[in-house]
Amino acid sequence: MPGQSGPEGAPAVIALSPEILDAVVVALFVGTYVGMALGRLPGLAIDRTGIALLAATGLLVVGALPGPELLAAVDFPTIAILFGLMMLSAQFVLGGFYDRAAAGIAAARHGPAALLALTVAVGGTLSALLANDIVVFAMTPLLCQGVARRGLDPRPFLIALAGASNAGSAATVVGNPQNILIAQAGGLDFLDFLLVCGPPATAGLAIVYGTVYVVWRKELRRSPPCGTIELPPVDRRQTMKGAVAAAFLVAAFVGGMPHALAALAVAAALIVSRRIATRRMMTQVDWPLLVLFAALFIVNAAFARTGLGAEALDFLAQAGLLPERLSVLAPLTLLASNTVGNVPAVILLLSLWPEAPQGALYGLALLSTLAGNLLLIGSVANIIVAERAAASGVRLGFAEHARCGVPMTLLSMAVAALWLVAGGWMPW
Repeated sequence: MPGQSGPEGAPAVIALSPEILDAVVVALFVGTYVGMALGRLPGLAIDRTGIALLAATGLLVVGALPGPELLAAVDFPTIAILFGLMMLSAQFVLGGFYDRAAAGIAAARHGPAALLALTVAVGGTLSALLANDIVVFAMTPLLCQGVARRGLDPRPFLIALAGASNAGSAATVVGNPQNILIAQAGGLDFLDFLLVCGPPATAGLAIVYGTVYVVWRKELRRSPPCGTIELPPVDRRQTMKGAVAAAFLVAAFVGGMPHALAALAVAAALIVSRRIATRRMMTQVDWPLLVLFAALFIVNAAFARTGLGAEALDFLAQAGLLPERLSVLAPLTLLASNTVGNVPAVILLLSLWPEAPQGALYGLALLSTLAGNLLLIGSVANIIVAERAAASGVRLGFAEHARCGVPMTLLSMAVAALWLVAGGWMPW
């Protein structure tokens, strides 16, 4: 009945018995991750963020989490870090830096193979330092148009950009949302993370280049005449402001300053501007992703409260199937990243396995990110590239991506696994 309270004092619009409440929580939990895998609800124009938000709201309605537990469920430091990085990337977007970088690649006086290498290097490096989704969102249209203007097929360069953004982002704790979450959960050091994940991520960039070149070698051996490509303007002052902010953020992370505090300090400093309005900068923030994180935290916390997650973890431990070994973690991340998505999968796994060893966290960050290259739907970066390319008149199909995505993913994950074993971070 309206106005009653749920079990254990949880505020609820609809009061339920503990047994029925648990059943509702499990149903909403399962429905959420089925929705993550499908990417939508049949018959409705609702995406993953909407699905998670609906489930979280349903859980609040039935009082699945008491007030204090509701607040504790949402990992606000992780969301703060994501917000700060999005604001930093917005500074570069509004300063014209990404546009200049993309156009600069297309305008370079080199052959197609060298342009491909430049695409991988720039996309991978920027994605290691900034949010990879925003990098590809900003760079795709101008790269697409510039390469086409040179008489080249944009598709291999777009695949390389997406692949490099995923591989490059695996190198650092700030490269992508799942790495941020993993580093926060495990208290991972910035430099230690880079030393462990940087080498296989760099190898991944080389694999991306080699795979795309081999698959598209006929197109990349063409040498059409290079016309003049006009470079878009760049606001040097705003770009320099972003560069200083990025340098401060890295220094703060390395120096041991709390990551959330450092990210919020950068965001606060960046909105102090005489040229860029705060509202304009805020429009560059990926609010749906932040909502997705918050909603999934609530869904997973409610499920953990049923005790079923702990029981499942005990069962897996007794069966020797915990993902603390690569033989379990590698196929798990490959499957999960290309179904529910690497961000929801990581949030779920960390909620069910809060005491994951440090080596497994490194492995989870590396493998869940590299696995996103397998299919076009494997990562948000891939989808962004395809959608932004379509808006520019270039269709990047599922099969075209898979021709490169499957081999580059399996090779890069194999290299990462060998590296983790050789370094003693994870057993096979």
